[in-house]
Parts: sequence; structure tokens; C-alpha cells
Amino acid sequence: MSLRVAVVGASGYAGSEILRLLLGHPAWAEGKLEISALMGASTAGQTVGELMPHLPQIADRAIEPTDVDALRGMDIVFLALPHGHSAEIAQAVGESTLVIDCAADFRLRDSAQWEKYYGGTHAGTWPYGIPEMPGHRAALAATRRVAVPGCFPTGATLALLPAVKAGLIAPEVTITSITGVSGAGKKAAVPFLGSETMGSLKAYNTAGKHRHTPEIAQNLSEYSEDPVTVSFTPVLAPLPRGILTTASAPIQEGVDEDRARAVYEEFCASEPFLHLLPAGQQPQTQCVLGSNMCHLAVEVDEEAGRLLVISAIDNLTKGTAGAAIQCMNLALGWEETAGLPMAAVAP
Repeated sequence: MSLRVAVVGASGYAGSEILRLLLGHPAWAEGKLEISALMGASTAGQTVGELMPHLPQIADRAIEPTDVDALRGMDIVFLALPHGHSAEIAQAVGESTLVIDCAADFRLRDSAQWEKYYGGTHAGTWPYGIPEMPGHRAALAATRRVAVPGCFPTGATLALLPAVKAGLIAPEVTITSITGVSGAGKKAAVPFLGSETMGSLKAYNTAGKHRHTPEIAQNLSEYSEDPVTVSFTPVLAPLPRGILTTASAPIQEGVDEDRARAVYEEFCASEPFLHLLPAGQQPQTQCVLGSNMCHLAVEVDEEAGRLLVISAIDNLTKGTAGAAIQCMNLALGWEETAGLPMAAVAP
């Protein structure tokens, strides 16, 4: 008997990427997983072929209006909705259903931080979907509710986590992330038109205003004796997808590049989706395109006394949908890497 899957918000960028990965999953090919419902709002009634022609296997399927009653019969529900819309649906779905939320509704533990950055009532906190964070893999394997991380926090957390956990740095980090326009979602908005973005770079939500700032701080503080302060600057670039993150922090006394590299080598050795590049080689977004990989480079700036870590991820794969599928695999007891590409599309 196959597991029944629903994707709510199926025609958005996150939803369509979840579908792409599901269609490449061995469980779908073997008939163990059935894509039973594709739900949406403004696109209801249109077909996948019209909206997402890159998914020919289900081109004749129609997007249905979101129906909470229909979701109750599903084994797995992916929520790819704007922030603030997941809680009501999740509460109506039975506890035995695996619900994987790609929005921010259940990521933060501090309700005051939720209210400050998102507004409204905090819905609660679910197991957090970065399996590479020590302790999280076991929690994800034992849950039926998953909060998928934000794309910026994924790149930043994976960049700095080994250093924070090993005590290589002071808990004061500076992060700049350059992102493609798909991170803003699939909506018509003037700032994201091609004529507004091509040939231009723009910082936005600076000086602690970006909603992902408290999420990054929460993740890193989990492995630090003292709370980690985060100065985060996102930059919009004329790319369809991809995030390049540059993260730095003051090094602790006695830390040199050999020590830092040894820590990162040890941390990455057992993680299938982390790839530490050889010394002198830098991550590039084009080298992770369409993959669930995070490429890393680590250096020590001795003159400045700072650790420098650079990461590259695909914001729609490792940063969103890939994390969702990775967490699904863990929660179902399947091979964690199943259906998740490690090789990127190049050039």
C-alpha cells in the first residue's frame, strides 16, 4: 500500500521543487508513494502542464482548491504556504499524519521573537529540520511534525555550526548572504521584475530587520555557552536561485587555520550533504544548482583575527524543498539521502 502525499501551495517555487524531488524519489518510482493531492489558491483549476511544464510526469494533473477535510486522509502533507497560514491546517490534520511545514510558523522557540518579526500569535515550536545540527536527526526521526528551516539560516548555520560547537570563535558573528530572486517566492512584485534586478545588487532588511536573523541566532546559540549575536545582511542578486553566504567571527586564542580546517573536516566527514572544498577553492552557487549539497570553505584571517567561512546552497533545494524531503526520509525511517541529488547541474 502506497503512502498518500499532498502538497499545499503546489504551484509556488517551494511546492514545485518538492514535486520535482518527489518525482525523482525511489519510493515514487517503486509505487510506495503516491502524489494524491496538489492544492493551491489562485492557481486552482489550472494544470501542472500549464503552470509547471518542467514536471511532465504529472502534466495533466489539476491544482485543486485547498481542502482541509481532504488532507485528513493523507499520510504526508507538505505545506508550502506564506508565513502565518500553516497553523490552522496543521491543527486540523490528525496526529498520525506527517506534516512538513516550509514556512516559519513553527521554527522559533521564543514567542516574543515570533511576534516581533512576523506578528500575530505564535503557533508553537516543532522539531527543526536541519538534520546536520547535532541532536536534531533523532528528533526528526521520532516526529510527525517538522519545521523546515529558512533558506538563509540553512546556509549560515551550516557555515558556522562546526566553529561554534568546537569553540573556535567568540559568539559574535557577521553574516552576508547573496541570494537569487526565487527566495522571495512566486508572486508578481515590481522589485523582483527582471528590469529591476538584472545588472544590479541591492541589500535589504538590513541592521537586524530580516526575519531570519533570530532563527540563525537560535540555531547557533544551541551549541554555545553564551547567546550568539548575529549581524545579518541579505543581498539580492540577479540570479534565479542560489545563496552564497560569507560568515566571519573573532577567533579564540590559539586557533589557527590548521585547527579550523581539522574541525570542519571532522564535522563534514559523516554528513552526506556537506562538502568541504580543498584549501584555496571557493564555493560557487553554480556548483550546487539543483542539488541538496552545501559546499563550504574555511579560512583564518590572521591579520584580522577572524574565522572566515563561505557556504553555497541552492535556496530551493537544500534551502527549502530538499530539507523537506530529507526530513521526510528520516521521519519515515527511509534512507536519508533517498531522492536527493548530490550532483549539480552544470554549466
